Amino acid sequence: MLKLFKHLKPIYWLLAILTISLVAVQVICDLEMPDRLKLIMDNAGFIQQQASSATQAQIDAATSEIWHNGLVMFILALVSVTSTVLVCFLAAKIASGFSYALRSEVYKKVESFSMSEIDKFSTSSLITRSTNDITQVQMVTVMTLRIAFAAPIYSIYGIVKALEIQGAASLSYTVVSSIIALVLLVVTVFIIVLPKFNKIQTLTDRLNLVTRENLTGLRVVRASNAYDFEENKFNKANDDITKNNIFVNRVFSVFNPGIRTLLNFTSLAILWLGAYLIFDDPSLIGSVFTFQQYTMLIVMGFMQLTIIIIMVPRGVISGRRISEILDTPNSIIDTKESKEFTEEGTVEFRDVDFSYFDGDEPVISNVSFKINKGETLAIIGGTGSGKTSLINLIPRFFDANKGEVLVDGINVRDVDEETLRNKIGYVPQKASLFSGTVRSNLAFGKNNLKDEDIKEALEIASASDFIKEGMYDYRVSQGGVNFSGGQKQRLCIARAIIRKPEILIFDDSFSALDLKTDKALREKIATKLKGTTNIIVAQRIGTILHADKIIVLDNGKVAGMGTHDELIKNCDVYKEIAYSQLSKEELENA
Repeated sequence: MLKLFKHLKPIYWLLAILTISLVAVQVICDLEMPDRLKLIMDNAGFIQQQASSATQAQIDAATSEIWHNGLVMFILALVSVTSTVLVCFLAAKIASGFSYALRSEVYKKVESFSMSEIDKFSTSSLITRSTNDITQVQMVTVMTLRIAFAAPIYSIYGIVKALEIQGAASLSYTVVSSIIALVLLVVTVFIIVLPKFNKIQTLTDRLNLVTRENLTGLRVVRASNAYDFEENKFNKANDDITKNNIFVNRVFSVFNPGIRTLLNFTSLAILWLGAYLIFDDPSLIGSVFTFQQYTMLIVMGFMQLTIIIIMVPRGVISGRRISEILDTPNSIIDTKESKEFTEEGTVEFRDVDFSYFDGDEPVISNVSFKINKGETLAIIGGTGSGKTSLINLIPRFFDANKGEVLVDGINVRDVDEETLRNKIGYVPQKASLFSGTVRSNLAFGKNNLKDEDIKEALEIASASDFIKEGMYDYRVSQGGVNFSGGQKQRLCIARAIIRKPEILIFDDSFSALDLKTDKALREKIATKLKGTTNIIVAQRIGTILHADKIIVLDNGKVAGMGTHDELIKNCDVYKEIAYSQLSKEELENA
């Protein structure tokens, strides 16, 4: 966790030094109070015992000393309270700034992750680490600044001062006994609770995952009447984390009263033993009460230390989870000497193999092909044949394990990601819209968007029938739920087209469109985006019939490559797919 503090800005380090200084002031004031109380009680005892024999001048001097020490105690209390308030304020400010910096760093790091790192951590875990874990670190930071520096001083200096009190050395056994009992209590709690903290964070990931799945798949849950199934799954995750939290809170519910009971018994023991000392020597009344005050400060110091000792492990666990994100090396790194693209718009694969980080077998094996500028490449195959995995290598969502992926004859590893992706328009398999407006969704990755650009892109994407001029600021709900599946797909296609890329990749992006709209959209792309290289992943034969080149994938390998006419004669896998969708007469007339 300590290495996370390197993300703290210099100004907060200065505030931390000021906070520690104020903590020292607060502690010094608090530790000075018992000495002043002793002086007041000694002078009060002198006046009471020597009233008959002391001169008026001696009584006045003792009274003056009482008032003087009382005033000093008032000033010390005022300074202590002021320091405490400032410490709380500065500690909260530093912790908030620290958590802000961590959230920013984690967000930037996650943004730089390839899909391999995202899959490794899982979305739900990344959300938990970005929120709950950072909150835990923030709380530990506050408590550390407020308590961690004060508690040892209270304990150590308090013991020294208590043992210096004349006539009260015999009371020191009570302090030693209290500290031993306190340490035993803390160690017991520590051993019981620590394993639960790590489990709670893992269970929080699980709860987040179940909740997220339920909310995003709510329509499927309702359509399938799977309320009971989802409720049982949620209750299981909720019960697990609740039981662990209840266990921890029950331990602390015993721990806190145990500390206070120990404190009260220590005070009672001091007063009981001190009564015998005072009976033998009444002048020791100030020493006994001062010793009691120091003992309370000592025990309170140890009690504060126990709070830190118990809280820090949870913060350390959360800090470790945050560090795992920040320390994870990116599998995709921009080259220092990025090459420049020409305007060819060609894409080539040379003996490419690819497998996911947790996969035993490659999902892509020995794939080679080339597509020239302005041509249309179609990729078809059965479910799980590797179509999406293949095209994800072009914009470097993943890197190939073997072979080369080239754009304009340049290996994509030799170009920085921004330059590469500015050349490519990508329409994902799942249509994703973000809360905002139509304009803000279409403006992704493109600044200074003009209405003419929006109009043209919507027209090419066949979306102008439901988004007309004047509707560009129409509200888009989260996830685009106020649009149909086909409408979302067309808006996503318009978002890719509006960037005027040289290469357009469509990952089964016409699946929600009817055949008429599908055909019209492809014709507009062919006529109005001449010179653009198109790569289309599709399930429907009708979508790819007129592609310049068709690749047929089967279990990650190329089962056939060529035009529709060539494949229908020579590729059994393609014929099987084609005849399952269209009749022989329809294929001949296509």
